[in-house]
Amino acid sequence: MNQTYLPNELIVVDDNSSDATFAIAQDYAKRHEWIKALQRKSTDEHIPGKKVVDTFNFGLKHVSAYDLIGKFDADIVLPPNYFENMVNQFQANWKLGMCSGLLFVRNGDQWKYEDIANKNHIRGPIKLYHKACFQKIGGLRLGVGWDTVDTLLARFHDFDTVTLPELKVKHLRPTGHGYSSKNYQSKGEAMYRMRYGLLLTKIAVLKMAWQAKSPKLYLQAIWGFLKALLQRQGKYVSKKEGKFIRTYRWKGIWSKIQ
Repeated sequence: MNQTYLPNELIVVDDNSSDATFAIAQDYAKRHEWIKALQRKSTDEHIPGKKVVDTFNFGLKHVSAYDLIGKFDADIVLPPNYFENMVNQFQANWKLGMCSGLLFVRNGDQWKYEDIANKNHIRGPIKLYHKACFQKIGGLRLGVGWDTVDTLLARFHDFDTVTLPELKVKHLRPTGHGYSSKNYQSKGEAMYRMRYGLLLTKIAVLKMAWQAKSPKLYLQAIWGFLKALLQRQGKYVSKKEGKFIRTYRWKGIWSKIQ
């Protein structure tokens, strides 16, 4: 409501909330034609990746015609000029497929960058896609890693992805809140499904474990990769896309070493 550039449509999907979320959203929807409030019934179990994509897809069925489409979490606060800046970026660059600001978490009296990803990575809670890109990548994958594979596929299809450091988004609940060993395993599973390969997976999860100061994360993620391999789980991407992803990741690693 405070945005300098209002979206054409806002769809609020209430997914098993235990508070007054739906009632509040309904109140706004009654007063503003561009707001819709929907309810989705699902399990109360915390299922990173799949549950949030299922909820997004539930809302997607109710979307009218669009040029830009976003998936935004409930635990964020956008700066007032967020959408205005986003629209300007897409209008200025016809190759732009995805764009976002950066996430910040509270650290005492300060808001500090949530340093769990490179600043050029478009984070899951604040995804905004151009329609052409969203359709080309085939929508969102159902599982952990959906918010990584989408950016990689966007680049595979020659779209630009841009983050704007000046747009600071407050993230009210730090990423990883409520994660369990099963969730850590799913990180390794996601890398298998993105066709990372074992060596690249080891490097990636070692970085995650180092940042999280959790050796357990490393062991559980590797076990998740190996379990997915033994079970021959389905892949998120084709062989050609997987080759591009591995090459892209290795280039990133070598650039930091040199």
